[in-house]
Amino acid sequence: MHWLILIVAGLFEAGFAFCLGKLKDADGAAWYGWGAGFLLSLMLSMVLLAKAVQTLPIGTAYPVWTGIGAVGTVVLGIAFLHEPATLPCLFFVTTLIASVVGLKMV
Repeated sequence: MHWLILIVAGLFEAGFAFCLGKLKDADGAAWYGWGAGFLLSLMLSMVLLAKAVQTLPIGTAYPVWTGIGAVGTVVLGIAFLHEPATLPCLFFVTTLIASVVGLKMV
């Protein structure tokens, strides 16, 4: 169950980074909406991470959380913010995933 909580926390991390990306181009009411999304995602991500590390080792949970957030942010940036999906970018995202999986395995 705590692994599922950690995964959801990582997704909310990607969510707050995505909201930051949208804040860059927003103004008026949209800026406040994306700002509220950022704060809510940030709060949920931190609370869920804190809950997950009650039973999971921090040395494993934190890299998994950041890895999910980093990969999720790249995917959201490519899908919704028109960021380029270059071969080097995809290569390094793949190595990031492999590193996090490898850390979990050892």
